[in-house]
Amino acid sequence: MADPDWPIGPLAVAAQPDDGEISVTQYEPQERTGGEALVEQLIVEGVTDIFGIPGVQLDWAVEAIRERGDRLRFVVPRHEQATSYMADGYARTTGKEAVCMVVPGPGMLNALSGISTAYACNARVLFLVGQIPSDTIGKGYGMLHELPDQSGMLKKLVKWHAIAEKAEDFPALVNEAFAQLRSGRPRPVAIELPTDLLQARAVSALLPPAPYAPTKPDTGLIGEAAALLANARFPVIQSGGGVLASDGGEALRALAERLQAPVVMSENGRGTLDDRHPLALTALGGRSVLPHADVVLVAGSRFLDGHAHPINASAGTKYIYLNVEPNDWEAPRLPGLSILGDARLGLEALLAALPADLDRADVSEKVALVKDWIKLQTGAIQPQTDFVAALRGTMADDDILVSELTQVGYFSNIGYPVHSARAFITPGYQGTLGYGFNTALGAAHGNPGKRVVSLNGDGGFSWGLQELATAARENYDLSVVVFVDGYYGNVRRIQNRVFGKEIGVKLTNPDFELLAKAYGLHTQAVDSPEGLRDALQAAKDRGGPALIQVAVGVMPSPWALIHPFVPSMVPVPPNPLGEPEAA
Repeated sequence: MADPDWPIGPLAVAAQPDDGEISVTQYEPQERTGGEALVEQLIVEGVTDIFGIPGVQLDWAVEAIRERGDRLRFVVPRHEQATSYMADGYARTTGKEAVCMVVPGPGMLNALSGISTAYACNARVLFLVGQIPSDTIGKGYGMLHELPDQSGMLKKLVKWHAIAEKAEDFPALVNEAFAQLRSGRPRPVAIELPTDLLQARAVSALLPPAPYAPTKPDTGLIGEAAALLANARFPVIQSGGGVLASDGGEALRALAERLQAPVVMSENGRGTLDDRHPLALTALGGRSVLPHADVVLVAGSRFLDGHAHPINASAGTKYIYLNVEPNDWEAPRLPGLSILGDARLGLEALLAALPADLDRADVSEKVALVKDWIKLQTGAIQPQTDFVAALRGTMADDDILVSELTQVGYFSNIGYPVHSARAFITPGYQGTLGYGFNTALGAAHGNPGKRVVSLNGDGGFSWGLQELATAARENYDLSVVVFVDGYYGNVRRIQNRVFGKEIGVKLTNPDFELLAKAYGLHTQAVDSPEGLRDALQAAKDRGGPALIQVAVGVMPSPWALIHPFVPSMVPVPPNPLGEPEAA
């Protein structure tokens, strides 16, 4: 019988033991190859999909995957970079752990960009990396795919790392990897797989699946924080990616409503509250409410802008930091009450600790003033506003948009309405140009009942366009939108603004329609928001993958709305506690 204390929600899906398949006898020691032990423990942990590319150092692991094709799907894209991006997209949109696997040396190096994005965006990814034979590591013999200190490189980009030293090590290493993924801050972990140990036979015992073990907050600190919030004149909640990663959206909503506190969602935290909720605001709205807050609860957020400036409110504001990462409440942030703990558990505890007789005035009309101001500001950015409206108008609340570093993508960070958790994906602070299409493939793989839209510019899309083959082979429910202007548009704008000249920004593009047809995909070329809306609807009605090419010209910069420290005119936000000022 399943443990009744297992968590509820997406996190439970991957971690919950499968009563129909896992038996006590499966945990008894038996002789296996290292590859078989690795794969069997992955199955025990709940893994159903592995994104990887086979190669000679991985042969015995891949053979073990083939033998367990009844339980595991081996998804093979066209480039190692796509393995880690697909795992990242799968993990962030499903809440489950994801697994990717590549050969050592160049295979690992190709995949590290996706691992760095997963690290920045709190993704639960297990990175399996091949290794040269164990008795040659560090010897400098020039073995195939050998790197000087591969382990040292890998350790810098993951939360936890291990390398197998004996064939019987694999079950314990996999189990510990999942223990790390299911506790503390969710970030990628890695295991190196020496090729000789994958082939070697040894007696090994599988282990019960690692439990989900969120960090419980200190009850005394929770009591102090609850008292601050209960007595606040105008509390505000800053919600970050940690709330999403902990499935804390419902707890956040309940606490915000009880406190009548506006919720400012960071880029990584969007979707923790439906944008239609009367208390929900983007970071742009935060410019209006944070300066007037007397208490700010920062939940699962780094609380810094992209230039390491703290997101300060006003003199005398009291701060409460709730985070599983102590670094995220240290300087340059202003000091406050710091609570180490899982965001969902902390929010639930704060709600329970509030006085039973707490009665707060409804602030929805005040927040509505801010929402109106946001609409006025974003509505002036054209044609991005209309393109985003075309995207949103064809998508269900829980359909998934994977944004990119392109003009409509930048604007989407503040202008695209998000109505569901895990339905809006960005590269976070990594700002990884070209990540989007590959990541969208992983999102589509993990969410077969939802339509995924991949938003691209012609520059970034060209870094992974070979994965049209993967979209076609897997027949994903995926609309690939490519905005085509023939330039690295943002770089071009900056060069001309700063230097008055440009270099290295002109693109030579393929015929994207012809390319899509070569892979057997449905495709359409449009040049307006209305055309995009109709093409998206047709693709969704038809199902399967489609590529939509959108011809565009130079677009106005949205950066004054996205980032308050750019050298341009910053719009003046309204005072939510009084009359709005002129925009």
